[in-house]
Parts: sequence; C-alpha cells; structure tokens
Amino acid sequence: MLGSLLMTMATLAIPQSPAEWVVQEMPRLVELYEELHANPELSFEEVESARSMVAQLKVAGFPVVTAQVGGTGVVGVLRNGEGPVVLVRADTDALPIEEKTGLAFASTKRVKNASGQDVAVMHACGHDMHMTVWSGAAAYLAAHLDQWSGTVVFIAQPAEERGAGARAMLADGLFDRFPKPDFCLALHVKGELPAGTIGSCSGYALGNVDSVDITVRGKGGHGSTPHKTHDPIVLASRIVMGLQTIVSREIPPVEDGVVTVGSFQGGAKHNIIPDEVQLKITVRSYKPEVRETLLEGIRRTARGEAIAAGFPEELMPVVEVSELEFTPATYNSPQLVTRIDDRFRAVFGENAVVPVEPVMGGEDFGRYGPAANCPSYIFWLGVSPQALWDASQKPGGAPCPATHNSRFAPDAKRSIQTGVTAMSEAVMELLPPKP
Repeated sequence: MLGSLLMTMATLAIPQSPAEWVVQEMPRLVELYEELHANPELSFEEVESARSMVAQLKVAGFPVVTAQVGGTGVVGVLRNGEGPVVLVRADTDALPIEEKTGLAFASTKRVKNASGQDVAVMHACGHDMHMTVWSGAAAYLAAHLDQWSGTVVFIAQPAEERGAGARAMLADGLFDRFPKPDFCLALHVKGELPAGTIGSCSGYALGNVDSVDITVRGKGGHGSTPHKTHDPIVLASRIVMGLQTIVSREIPPVEDGVVTVGSFQGGAKHNIIPDEVQLKITVRSYKPEVRETLLEGIRRTARGEAIAAGFPEELMPVVEVSELEFTPATYNSPQLVTRIDDRFRAVFGENAVVPVEPVMGGEDFGRYGPAANCPSYIFWLGVSPQALWDASQKPGGAPCPATHNSRFAPDAKRSIQTGVTAMSEAVMELLPPKP
C-alpha cells in the first residue's frame, strides 16, 4: 500500500510536457473550438468571442484579465517571478463568407455588416483555431508555474481581417497599461500544410499592405462628341496600363512588389462620357523603401498620364493612400526563429518543421514587435487532414482548401494538439526554468 502511494506521488512529481498535458485536455479544447467555430463574429463585433477568452483566462488562473482593450480586445497577465516578458497573440474575428463545409458544427450565422448588408459569417481564416490554441497554451502555462519564470501576456486581438485590431490595442495603451514584451509570438493556420506540421519562415514572412484610391477626374459629355470632353475612362485605362511597369522597371528584380487594380468603376450608360472614374488598388511589398517606390510611382504615373492626355491642372487625378487600412510587413527575427525551430524539431521531429516561402498576404501581428522594439515570430500551423493533403500531392490532385474559402475545414484534433504543444514549448523556450 505504501509502495503504491509512493509510486503515485512520484508520478505526480514528474513534470508534464505540453504534449502529455494536451492529450488529457483534448475533450474540452475540441468543445471550445466547435463552439467558437459555430459562433463567428465580424471585426470589432467579437463581443461573445472576447467574453469566452476572458473566461478561459480566468479559469486557467490568470489573476489579471482586462477586457475592452482597443474595442473588443482582451489582455491577460500572469507574473511568475523574475524573467523575460513573452507576448502571445490570437486574433478573434471572422469573415463574411457563407460556410459550405458540411460540418455538424458549421456556422449558420447571419448578421448585418457595417454597411447594413445581411451577410453570412464564417471562421474561414482559422481564428477559431488560433483562439483555441491560445487558450490551451495559457492553461498549460498557468498549471505549470513550477517549470518557468517570467511574465506572459496573452492578448486576444480583434479585427485582424481589417488590419485595424493591433493598431487599436496599441493606441489604447497596450504597452503602457500592461508589461512591455521582450518577445512576441503568434501562429497562423495554413491549409497548404498537413496537420501535425509547422511552417517556418525566417525574415519577411508577410507583406506591407496598402490600399490606394485614385479619383480620375474628367469633363463628361456625349459619347458622339468625345473631342468636347476630357474622357476619364480613357485616362483611367492609360493609368492602369502605366501602373504595370512600376514593379517591372522601378524596383530591383531581386525585390518583391505587387500593384493590382482590383476595381475600375465609371459611367452608367453607353453614350455618356462620365465626369470621373474610381480606381481601387492594392499594393504589396516587404521593405519600406520598396513600398515608398511603389506608392510614389503610382502618384507620378497618375499625374503623368493626365498631363500627357492634355488634362488641365484642376482635373489632375486625386491619389489617396489609406493609412487606416495600411498593414505593415511582418518580420520574423532570424535568431528567434532558429532558436524556437530547434525546440520544435526536438519535440516534433526533424521533418515536422517545414520551411515555407514568404507571402504577400497581410497580418497586423507585424505591428507588435516594432512597437515594443523586440524580436517576434509568427509560425504556420498545418491544419489540412492528412488524407486530403496526400490526395493533393498526387498528379492532378485538387489542392487543399486554403483560408478564406467556404470549404476550409481543419483537422481539429490534430491541429489543436500540435498548436497547443508548439505554442507552449515556444514560450517555455524563452522563459528560464523556475529557480
């Protein structure tokens, strides 16, 4: 009897690794994931999601949990002695997409968006997975205070899809009201990788995203007498074509840049030349100097084409770069990436950490590191079901549904298990053992 008791005590004394701990926590984490998935909310409307994240932190044992930071943001602080401060971010908003996954817990939610339109809502970018992993990692760290020393700051950020949530939380005093981090961490799901793997990208991982609006002004008139007008449709067309050479002729071939005209709107009738045309452009880059070259090239091209077309000064195009919709590039600090990836390989195996190329998508996680003047790392979490991914690798195989797709459906259990383990291990790599 005594021997059995001592064996039990010895077993309890052995520290649980994140991989061991998450196995026993899977039922509640899967339940949380399905609940979040079935109840998505649009940007800055994440009231119930925020309430759920507050509850998760409080149940985990975080003594300081603050809601309504930057709108619907949540911040939890857990101090555990001397050591670095590590920030862990999850994003909470969903997309106006009608879900077509056929899952038993699929979203059927419809809401009015900011423009008053009735839209379906879906967690098509995996933020439900991000919140679940975030909750699991927070719970693990709070339950194993004897294994690390320092401070963790867990933030649940709104409005990532609008590129506005990080800015809102920082403007609301995130690094003044709460501990300023020495390291910033996040993850993002990736449908192009199988569940159980981690994607790694050192250096620039995601791009600068700029939204540019050009109002091409003209002098309208009858379509039969174009010589009496200043035709903004022809001018806008020349501007669109002129923009195509900015990337190919104004930035070095080894640098990356994208200028895409996504909307060309003007006129309402066959025989009427309108007074103006609206162009909407997305501009992508990595380096600040490339970004400035692209934006200046757009301004110069718009004006230059108008001058070449004989438009008077009062009808020069108006070029507006939206600072509110700007998302800065996300830079993964190489030394931090190497350090954490080595830990991942030790935990998951050499083949589980997959190098991935940078993408031109935007992610406002890129704001936190520069704001705190500290290194940061966002890694990719593979979520595709193995059978689906295997089929996609065969000749002629259909690609796995990626994010922002109505059929995006991660392998929930394996993704949660890998995500919680990875994020917990990443934080513990940066925090010293408890003395």
